[in-house]
Amino acid sequence: MKKKTIWIIAIIMGTSFLILLFLQLRYIQEMADMKKEQFDESVNRALYQAARNLELNETLRFLEKDVNETERRAYRKDSVGTRTGAPGGAIQTSHQYSVTGKDGTMYSSFELKTIETKPSQMPKAMILHNDKNSLADASKSLQEIVKNRYVYQKALLDEVVYSILYSASDKPLKERINFKMLDQDLHAELLNNGINIPYHFTVSTQDGREVYRCPDYVDEGSEYVYSQVLFRNDPQQKMGVMKVHFPEMDRYIYSSIRFMIPAVCFTIVLLVTFIFTIFVIFRQKRYSEIKNDFINNMTHELKTPISSISLAAQMLNDDVVTKSPAMMKHLGGVINDESKRLRFLVEKVLQMSLFDRRKTIIKKRVLNLNDMVDTIANTFTLRVEHTGGKIFTDINAKVPNIYADEMHFQNVIFNLLDNAVKYRKPDQPVDITIKTWNTTNHLYLSIQDTGLGMKKEDARKVFEKFYRVHTGNVHDVKGFGLGLAYVKNILDLHKAEISVDSELGKGTKFTIKLPIMRDEPQEHINKQNINNK
Repeated sequence: MKKKTIWIIAIIMGTSFLILLFLQLRYIQEMADMKKEQFDESVNRALYQAARNLELNETLRFLEKDVNETERRAYRKDSVGTRTGAPGGAIQTSHQYSVTGKDGTMYSSFELKTIETKPSQMPKAMILHNDKNSLADASKSLQEIVKNRYVYQKALLDEVVYSILYSASDKPLKERINFKMLDQDLHAELLNNGINIPYHFTVSTQDGREVYRCPDYVDEGSEYVYSQVLFRNDPQQKMGVMKVHFPEMDRYIYSSIRFMIPAVCFTIVLLVTFIFTIFVIFRQKRYSEIKNDFINNMTHELKTPISSISLAAQMLNDDVVTKSPAMMKHLGGVINDESKRLRFLVEKVLQMSLFDRRKTIIKKRVLNLNDMVDTIANTFTLRVEHTGGKIFTDINAKVPNIYADEMHFQNVIFNLLDNAVKYRKPDQPVDITIKTWNTTNHLYLSIQDTGLGMKKEDARKVFEKFYRVHTGNVHDVKGFGLGLAYVKNILDLHKAEISVDSELGKGTKFTIKLPIMRDEPQEHINKQNINNK
């Protein structure tokens, strides 16, 4: 599959997942906002009703007090004397009424008697008809009288009530409010509106002076406060303000949308899984391309020694070619050298196959790193001088002993030197500097060259298997892309670290960090699993 096709699929799927996740989050937010609006409406309705109950209770309390005082005054008056003719000391009044027409003719007459047994009871009247002929006219007249009396008494009652309320507003809020009853009313109204979560409230004056705070008051959740004016019909300076907040309001609001949380979590998991899958696909595609390059390079690398050996064999079998001792020696040397080269290439591939099977056998023993470096430098000098360059050694390690496999560790150094020669600047000599030194707990080895160098993104990938830094033509630098991967695996088995510092056009420096060997263990064969490196 082409990379462009993979990108198109990834963009479409990724966009779909993101839109789905956005819609889910938006739905959750809208549900939370709706729940918050319902909560606000319910709380405000409960606060309003609690404040109204407070005003009704105060009015009822003062009216009962006034009625009781009036009754006591009436009973004291009754104890002095009663009017004659009224049973039980009741007050009896009698009024004579007559109904006349427009011409002055009297149609009927009646007597209205009112008996008041207690001041708190409404007057009771009896109509004694003297003439039953004009009942309708008498009823109309009576209605007018009763209506006028009702309007007059209602005005008196309103005046009394207003007087009571204004006299009540003169008292401070602490005396006007029964805070325990207010708390009970507030709790009941909240329950009636479907809210059963803890709350805290305060009561203060209009100028902000707090007159009451509930005993278990806490500030948690006080950023969302609901306010309600108390005694809103009183003068403004006499009004009170009740403020309520709910510490668990957010939990209450989001409790109704908890069922959406698993859906969002699963969507996020699917999105992360999809991203990881796309990442794996691209990585496998890159590995596939690298393997194709490896096969092409391997074919090219194996073709050269095979062709040389085949040509030498043909010359040996050709009767036309003179078989002089010098020619035989030359052909034998070619076959020997190319066989060694072919064996080296095959061994490198086979060695990496051991790592692929995740098992390798190494033989560790005590080695002197300074001596190993000096020997390898002398061996590699001719190859470096062939390019016109030189090898410089700076061996300063005071504690040079390491516990390592000699063959593999030599191969590590040879691979690093071989890369320095391979990736030199075209038609320019390359200089290589090898250093060893110690710190308190570690032994260091560095190999620095003046070659091509590499970009930072290449430096992060050079230890990956089959990866090769491109220098234009794929085959202009021979190799399989296995050398540095082999170096990294061997150093991991020796519990060592390697780092690379490179700048394009200025060269590369590899630094190996080894633990200092304090005790000398006996030589033995150590079979290790790469998974446990």
